[in-house]
Order: sequence, then C-alpha cells, then structure tokens
Amino acid sequence: MERADIVIVGTGHGGAQAAIALRQNGFAGSIAMIGRDSEPPYERPPLSKEYLAGEKPFERICIRPPQFWADKGIALRLRTSVVEVDPAAREIVLSDESRMGYGQLIWAAGGEPRRLSCSGADLAGVHSVRTRADVDRMIAELQAGARRAVVIGGGYIGLEAAAVLRKLGCEVTLVEALPRVLARVAGEELSRFYEEQHRAQGVDVRLEATVECIEGDGDRVTGVALGNGEVIPADLVVVGIGIVPSVGPLIAAGAAGANGVDVDEFCRTSLDDIYAIGDCAAHANPYADGAVIRLESVQNANDMATTAAKAICGDPQPFNAVPWFWSNQYDLRLQTVGLSMDHDETVLRGDPATRKFSIVYLKEGRVTALDCVNATRDYAQGRKLVEAGAKPEREALADPEISLKALV
Repeated sequence: MERADIVIVGTGHGGAQAAIALRQNGFAGSIAMIGRDSEPPYERPPLSKEYLAGEKPFERICIRPPQFWADKGIALRLRTSVVEVDPAAREIVLSDESRMGYGQLIWAAGGEPRRLSCSGADLAGVHSVRTRADVDRMIAELQAGARRAVVIGGGYIGLEAAAVLRKLGCEVTLVEALPRVLARVAGEELSRFYEEQHRAQGVDVRLEATVECIEGDGDRVTGVALGNGEVIPADLVVVGIGIVPSVGPLIAAGAAGANGVDVDEFCRTSLDDIYAIGDCAAHANPYADGAVIRLESVQNANDMATTAAKAICGDPQPFNAVPWFWSNQYDLRLQTVGLSMDHDETVLRGDPATRKFSIVYLKEGRVTALDCVNATRDYAQGRKLVEAGAKPEREALADPEISLKALV
C-alpha cells in the first residue's frame, strides 16, 4: 500500500500552498497531493476573468511550473478523489478503490459548485466556473457561435462572468433571486453601484427573479424559464450560486462540522492528525467577532495552509489573518479588506460617479471592513484601521483628502 508522511487532499490554492509551506518550513518527509483536477495546481480566480476572456493562457495561471512539484519531492496524484477516511488506521480510500496511508492529513478539498435543483440543470450549455475544464467548455461554445448568455447568480463569479461575456460580444441577462447583487458580501451602496455599471454595459440585470427551469431542445439548452413565466432565450447559461463544501468523507469519519468541517486556531479538525483549510474549513474568525464562518477566498486558503504547515513543523501560530478579497469587472477593480457582516453604519469616501471611491463599514463605531473601488491606497491603508479596530471620526473617514493611515 502506498503511503506518505503527509497527504494533502486537494490541489487548489490551499493544497498547493500547504505543500510549499511545508517545504519552506523545513519538512523533509514525503508529501503526496491528491486532486480531482486533471491539471497540476493553478489559480482559480482568473478562470472567470482573464482566462475566460482569452487574456491569459493557462501557463500563466499555474501556481508553479509543472516541474516544480517533482523538484520539491511532492508527488501529484491527479484525476483522483478521496471517498473514505479511516482515522484509526490512518488510511484513505481513493476513487480507484486503492488505499493510501498517511502520517498526517491536510484536507484542502474546497467545494463543488452548487447546482440548480430544477429540471434542465444537466443540459449541455449549462456551466459552472470552478475548473479549467469548465471554462474550456464555455470557450468552445463561444467560439462555435453561442451569443445569448444567461448568468444565474449575482455574486462575484456571476458578475465577473457577465462582464467578460459582454466584452466578448454576448447578449447577457443576469438573474438574481435576491433584491440586489452582492447581497451576501457587501452593503447596498456597493450593490447599487455595480448594478448600474452592468446595466450601463448592456447587461439586463433581473433582481428578485427566480428560475423555474432550464428549457432545452434535445439535450441542449435553449432558454431559462423564470418564475413569472417569462422565458429568456439562451445559447449558454452560467450558474454561480455558491459552493457545497467537499467534506463528506471527513464528516462520515466523525469530524465535527455542520457548514463545512470545524477547525481550531491551528486548523486542526476534531480527528487526530487531520487538518482542514480553505473554503471547506469552518473557523472562529477574530474579524467576525469570533463567529464560526467559512471564507471562500484565495487569501484565506493560503493563510490557513501556512498555519497548518507551521503547526505540523512544530512552530504553531494561531490563525489571525485579516480577510481580503478582490474582483475585476470591466475597468473596475474592487478590493475588500475585513468582513462587513453585521455592520450597523457605512461611510462613503469619495464619489461613485468618478468610479473611484470607498465604502467604510462600521460596527458600534469600529471599522470592520472597507470596499474600495479603484482606490488601492484606501485599501492598503484601511487594512490598518481594520486590524486596529479603530474608531475614527466620521467626517475624517468621509474626506478623501485625509489619508486613512492618519486615522489609525
């Protein structure tokens, strides 16, 4: 039976960074990475942006050159998933029914795109954006003449895909079930700004619109039927409605967790010598007032990977990274630092009409997050306000002539 001192499940950002961090921190034992993907580790955010747009070839989104992994003694086992974990035997069962032993296990499996539950969800032409193969299928259909696109979901993935599809000349309708886009991650001011920008670019933004079913001719999509009876013609549908954490084998093995798998401040699960990181790891986040949350971001995956690697290498340091995110749509670069959940006040800094502004989120007077649109300086300096839990004067916050670093 094959065995490795450390087995990493998942070849996305978290898994790749865990392997890199282990070597950087002096781990000399054997490392094996297991991934469902057919490619060595690569960046996921460009998939819905530069890669879909044809602006970055695949080689430029690889996390490391393919040879790097072999050079570092990191074995890659691709096109393989883990179907069972046996913590007592320290073994995992793989999708080919083989078993692999481990000394310690790092679970970085991320999640699967949440699927539509209505009829027609499996028709050809209905896409998610999670892997290179997903986007390659979209690109092939666009090259074959698909021009009418419906995007379901007004989160980051949906908005980014809508922006690229418009740039590629498609007719785009965006369907969001909630009263505004970005409703789960941003305040209303930012939502309305992005709705306006997409409409100005020709996107037909439909809010409070539900999907009844996906219609098709044979096995191929022809339209999206809404709850109000309208059918939107479609050659191509992009579904961006979140992910389902891939933690089934861990939970079945006895790991604690409800929304994902629970981890402590060192990214350890409730199972001995099993760590979990990234999108699937639920943790008490200090920037969410200690609430147990999952964060779906590259930054979070990388930081948790480093935390787990240090703990394994005998240098335990509690996870305490400030969350940050970014999104590129048209000529707008959104950079977010902190978590705006449960805010009770916002301060607008700058004028949205200039397409350069920031929104500062406060809770009981304390800065908890900033959304910065084409305002990199605010983003960089605002990070210090979030870290410090600063309580600056509102008038100073709202004045773009006053630097945020002066308010820490």
